[in-house]
Amino acid sequence: MREKIEVSFTVNGEPRTVRVEPRRTLADTLREDCGLTGTHLGCEHGVCGACTVLVDDQPVRSCLMFAVQAAGAHLRTVEGLARGGELHPLQQAFWDHHGLQCGFCTPGFLMLAVAILEHDPDIGEAELREALSANLCRCTGYQNIIKSVLAAAAEMRK
Repeated sequence: MREKIEVSFTVNGEPRTVRVEPRRTLADTLREDCGLTGTHLGCEHGVCGACTVLVDDQPVRSCLMFAVQAAGAHLRTVEGLARGGELHPLQQAFWDHHGLQCGFCTPGFLMLAVAILEHDPDIGEAELREALSANLCRCTGYQNIIKSVLAAAAEMRK
């Protein structure tokens, strides 16, 4: 049996402690040990962005980070966006403006967009396009994703 290490962090405001092998990724830990399956695994090479979560308010490819590296961190996943049954403005905007198709990349886009808008709520369309180009979607032409994030930005500024 491989040695497991106890790791504690906060996920979506709740303290968690898990025992993991040192080589276990944060993505696998969130999905399998914490039951947070909204974090999707796409390429498992850090290219697609489907596994994007926030670690201390910074977007991170959770497939490239070991769970042990998250010790003491504050993590946010897509499951932590909605509050009290009410969708986060980004989730609502993706719904209203058809910012998703198959939905596989959506959690990663939502988490990246949250980080972007929390850092710069007045981001322009050109800068937003550049920032969101870090994530891949194989279904859309990205236009409705951009439209959704810009609509959410406007709503969040109110």
